[in-house]
Amino acid sequence: MSHSHFNPIEHPEVQVANGAGYLFVFILEYLAMAACVWLLNTHWLNGPALLILILAIALIVIAVQLYAFFKLNLSEHRIWHTVSLVLTLPLLVITIGLTTMMFITLMHRTMIGGT
Repeated sequence: MSHSHFNPIEHPEVQVANGAGYLFVFILEYLAMAACVWLLNTHWLNGPALLILILAIALIVIAVQLYAFFKLNLSEHRIWHTVSLVLTLPLLVITIGLTTMMFITLMHRTMIGGT
């Protein structure tokens, strides 16, 4: 009786990981964080423009993390990871949105003057 020995290193999900990619993503995220800190410290923009720019940088970093660290794409080996993310994101958005609405409503009801 012959047994086939499967080498886990040869699995397609393991093959996509490499140190250079992780280092590149780490440096990119560090530069994005430094850009946000610089924007906040120098007051280069004011009000909503600053908020929108920092939000855009954060969304870019999240997208890079999802692709680089979790390898989310539509390939045959990673499709179910992408499907689980697509099904989880609406729940996450609803949870964060409802929590934010709850705290804003609570602030208006309990703070003196209710701004």
